[in-house]
Amino acid sequence: MSGMRTNRSVRGDVRTVWIGNVRPELDGGRFPVKREVGDLFEVSADILREGHEALAAVLKYRTVKDTEWHEVRMEPLGNDSWVARFPLEENTRYVYTIEAYPDPYRTWAEDLKKRLAAGMEVDSELLEGAELLRRTLPRAAGADRKRLEARLAEFDHAPGVTARVRILLDEETAELMDTYPDRSAATRYDRELEVIADRALARFAAWYEMFPRSQGRIPGHHGTFKDCIDRLPEIAGMGFDVIYLPPIHPVGKSFRKGKNNSLTAGPDDPGSPWAIGNEHGGHKAVEPALGSLEDFRAFVRAARETGIEIALDYALQCSPDHPYTREHPEWFYARPDGTIKYAENPPKKYQDIYPLNFYCRGREALWEEMKSILLFWIEQGVRIFRVDNPHTKPIPFWAWVIGEIQAVYPDVIFLSEAFTRPKVMQALAKVGFTQSYTYFTWRNFKDELTDYFTELTQTEMAEHFRGNLFTNTPDILPPILQQGGRPAFKMRLVLAATLSPLYGIYSGYELCENEAIVGTEEYLNAEKYEIKLRDWNAPGNLKDYIARINAIRRENPALHEYRNLRFYESDDDNILFYGKRSYDGRNAILVAVNLDPFEARQAQVHVPLLELGIAPEERFQADELITGSRHLWKGPVQTIRLDPREEPAAIFCVSRFPHKEYGTPCY
Repeated sequence: MSGMRTNRSVRGDVRTVWIGNVRPELDGGRFPVKREVGDLFEVSADILREGHEALAAVLKYRTVKDTEWHEVRMEPLGNDSWVARFPLEENTRYVYTIEAYPDPYRTWAEDLKKRLAAGMEVDSELLEGAELLRRTLPRAAGADRKRLEARLAEFDHAPGVTARVRILLDEETAELMDTYPDRSAATRYDRELEVIADRALARFAAWYEMFPRSQGRIPGHHGTFKDCIDRLPEIAGMGFDVIYLPPIHPVGKSFRKGKNNSLTAGPDDPGSPWAIGNEHGGHKAVEPALGSLEDFRAFVRAARETGIEIALDYALQCSPDHPYTREHPEWFYARPDGTIKYAENPPKKYQDIYPLNFYCRGREALWEEMKSILLFWIEQGVRIFRVDNPHTKPIPFWAWVIGEIQAVYPDVIFLSEAFTRPKVMQALAKVGFTQSYTYFTWRNFKDELTDYFTELTQTEMAEHFRGNLFTNTPDILPPILQQGGRPAFKMRLVLAATLSPLYGIYSGYELCENEAIVGTEEYLNAEKYEIKLRDWNAPGNLKDYIARINAIRRENPALHEYRNLRFYESDDDNILFYGKRSYDGRNAILVAVNLDPFEARQAQVHVPLLELGIAPEERFQADELITGSRHLWKGPVQTIRLDPREEPAAIFCVSRFPHKEYGTPCY
């Protein structure tokens, strides 16, 4: 059979034990799957052979830095399916595979039981069983060998068949035979697979994006890292785990963009921070107007003290003033006239940015320098990087640089900002990106939200693609926010915060900023090109609302998990109804969201009583966590009305009633 891969025995010759349909296994083992430290990692497989001989199997695992395998015995589930689990205790990569082998003792034991049930003589079979024990003696060690010898001695002096059967079949004998099996005919799965155990923040975090230069309080003055420190209590109070900063490096002066992306900058225009580099340095320097490198380190330390980590933008492009343009012109794209080619995304032109040529003749030096940028900021205390436009750089580069960094710093998290073709986004996730931007920003209706998030969380994509849902970005003001006003901002926040354990907002969201350039998704007076001074306590702000939603997320373990999202029936196309249940079953959350920011909607929703372990006639409690209201429900069909002018969403914590019998799962 052409192209067929064969499982081989550990001794190298072909054996008849078949191991297949191993899960999880991504692209035939080419890429690792993703989990988090503390998870109990489950592996399943089909394991079989011809005939009726019993089999045994073990799941073998180790960290990439270890040489010795650990083993856990696999359990048969029926229909030749097997499963086992092992704990992910370290922030590292684990290797796993499966080994299976015939089990003569179990085969013999099952045969003996059948003969006994049929009233047949078993004298010869009992001698065969004793011989299996004797063959096991050389493999047994220490006290176990003595126990096995005692079993055999007891068998030899047993008064009759019944006593001999008891000795050979009892639990102690079976345990000894399982501990020291004959694995001379074992078959090893032909691939060693990998799972990355990331730290918990890789799966559960609320991100807040802000421009440091806009954090000052004096009109016309450039904000500093010290101003950022002053804002930390407010951001922490809203419940964010990560503050993401656009590039903090010196901003180029040549072809600097003015307000609203105009080609001519005024004398006080700060330019786009993505135009990196000037006479003060490049990617390993900070914009002097923000402060010093020590000021940045102080900001990182202060953030950690409030429970927040800082994420930096890793933007691999240069302004015409970047030192690289003088020191390494070979790293860029040259025009026929010898000048360096600037970036374009027709019809847009970025004269203030030069893209790097990752396949240039100095490729090795360029790649090493790009890695050194990451190492430099890691030394400053940064462990999270949001990567700008990774889809415009070679996928092999990302596979290499992420692997190089995480081999030394496994706690580093990489977020892929790639609003591009679906398969490119998936490829980036497969080669190493910890998290990924998604199309959530443009998914507004019930059917498209249901289809998209079912794909993200319930298909093989969930093995490698962790979706981080951003409601908006400095580049994207979605039409729903432009048109839907404050109700839309609340509605989209709840969706982002509950559909995925990872979500983010760009600052100004809490003020419901939604003024766009007409006919576009671009902000009018975009912060990319100017310093914005905001009144963070302006009337109508969502700060308290955001804090409440983030508190609900923190307090309910079901919302910490990614793969547990399920959608349920709602008879109104404008009300999306879904839920999450923690894997230990103690915490169950149901969410109803009115997707129409203009009109009140009412729907009959179907509560999944069977999944929740609630009988059809049993009363149960539903605590609505946003408003604090409580409901006593009975039966699967409930009526929910949501008025976006009051509250566009409801988050219910469901528990059986009364609480005293089952504890209090509503945290």
